[in-house]
Amino acid sequence: MRQPYSYGNSRKRVSPPVPVSDFAQSVKQQLDIVKVIEGYIRLRKAGANYVGLCPFHKEKTGSFNVSGVKQFFYCFGCQATGDMFTFVGRMENVSFPEAVRIVAQKAGIPLPKREFSSPEEAAEARQRGKLLDLHEAAAAWFEEQFRGPEGALAREYLAGRGMTPEGIRAFRIGYAPDGFGALRDRLSGMADEATLRASGLFSSKEQGDGTQGPIYDRFRKRVTFPICNESGRVIAFTARALESGEKAGPKYINSPETPLYHKGEVLFNLDKAKSAIRMAGYALLVEGQMDCISLFLRGIQHVIATSGTAFTEQQAAMLKRHTQNVVVNFDPDAAGANAAEKSIALLTEEGFNLKLVTLDGGLDPDRFIRERGVEAYTQAVLGARRQSDYLIERARQMFPGVAAEQKLKKVNYLLPHIRRIPHELMRLEFVRDASQKLEIDSAIMLKEMRQAALKRREHIEVRTTALTEVERVLLRAVAITGPEHEDARRTAMDAITRQSQWFEALATWPALQALAGRGSRDPMDVVEDAGQRALLAEALLGETEPPAAETVFGSIVSLQQRKIEADLRDVRAQIAEAERRGDFAELALLTQRKLELDRALRQLRASAPASR
Repeated sequence: MRQPYSYGNSRKRVSPPVPVSDFAQSVKQQLDIVKVIEGYIRLRKAGANYVGLCPFHKEKTGSFNVSGVKQFFYCFGCQATGDMFTFVGRMENVSFPEAVRIVAQKAGIPLPKREFSSPEEAAEARQRGKLLDLHEAAAAWFEEQFRGPEGALAREYLAGRGMTPEGIRAFRIGYAPDGFGALRDRLSGMADEATLRASGLFSSKEQGDGTQGPIYDRFRKRVTFPICNESGRVIAFTARALESGEKAGPKYINSPETPLYHKGEVLFNLDKAKSAIRMAGYALLVEGQMDCISLFLRGIQHVIATSGTAFTEQQAAMLKRHTQNVVVNFDPDAAGANAAEKSIALLTEEGFNLKLVTLDGGLDPDRFIRERGVEAYTQAVLGARRQSDYLIERARQMFPGVAAEQKLKKVNYLLPHIRRIPHELMRLEFVRDASQKLEIDSAIMLKEMRQAALKRREHIEVRTTALTEVERVLLRAVAITGPEHEDARRTAMDAITRQSQWFEALATWPALQALAGRGSRDPMDVVEDAGQRALLAEALLGETEPPAAETVFGSIVSLQQRKIEADLRDVRAQIAEAERRGDFAELALLTQRKLELDRALRQLRASAPASR
């Protein structure tokens, strides 16, 4: 089986640190997978195991199982499986080494010295570290300026927006003073000029010879809002002008794309909101950062913002790690409605369940909650409309009237949205709803939809057969990893290897074959077939302790007995056929074979009750 991550590399390493695999094993020995996974989803005790709703696919009944004894998880719905690092890697969308780092840091386990596969990779990591340090220093300096005499105008502006000192500190809001070199002079001792230029904190002008001139502060006389990655590290800034007019420049300016910051790969406030999102069961998506901050500081903490950019696939992938349910509340103006439509389109294609909020009075979320209060806003969110209802109403507003031409425009507006819905039944429900509310002939609309809609493959569940007790015992035996039960494992392994004909009729034969040759590899890793892996997970999750050698031996004897009985049935059928043909020579041989099988079966039955 192909391993999901590779630790080896033939190129020369820059340093000789502790291998990731060794450190991962050390971390795994110190932690409990149940506690790690409970940091992300809710689990309940179910016998010797724990059960919850799978975070990797949508389900209403929990099929996600965690074994504290075996330290692995398995979902009977989507067949996801692995250890604590596999789980964290999928939840955080990170590589294996990064998953190990996240788990270790959360548990307070010191990290070993990092390894790099090339000098270039080491240089990139050093630059990234310096850029993070520069942004942290810049954020602290902006906060310092905000508290000083020059920050008076910024403090007045935020107080007028209902911001409290506690909220300002929580989001590390600062102030960039009116000057071209103050931040540059503050940070110049931390990095060389090339790194300062790469940080995005500074600007420069192109000279007559095509080269870049001296750097100067990018943000000036503006309120600064740090943008953090999912780990809470500052990677960029948004800055709002405190004055209007041409000299003030754009109302908002953002950091440019840098090695740290790619705007399509960041969701504002996700670092603070992700736990609340998992608890609430959905994310509240707003357009602006002030909307997000205002809601968060008033107790609505499952809120994130796109920062005014179109929603991207990367952002959808980040959000899907925490929820597949989204309530969208963009500004009610034309720009906000268009942004909402674009977000709806992408989130629909990515399989999210969407609802949309339209606030009374044409207010944005920040102003609405400040003027009408938390309770009114909460009620508005609870009254969010389904995606289909929102889009149908928007079609009605954009193309009013009942003329055939207007109806056609409504259909053409809705069809691209309908086409993006992954599930056929939901597409058909949308069509029926729209045809009724817009008074459009359903047959005509269905015809148009079928021509426009993309055919999509549906996920097919892997159906597994029920395990027999013999299969359950044998799977548990060959999956034993500890030396204290080596006799049981060896008993099963020897029989499978030497007498494979006894096991070939079992539904679990492929899994038993793979496990018999696994060596020191993890049992769940060596079984490649999804159906077989599900059977193995069922067996392992159902055990409290490995079977004893005597139990394994009894199961093997039972299989041997079944094999002899099956052979006897075949011989009897062949004897009957030989008698019918009058083939006495063949009949003599078959009779001898039957006697041998009868004797073997008697001996086996006589020895079965006794242990080895």
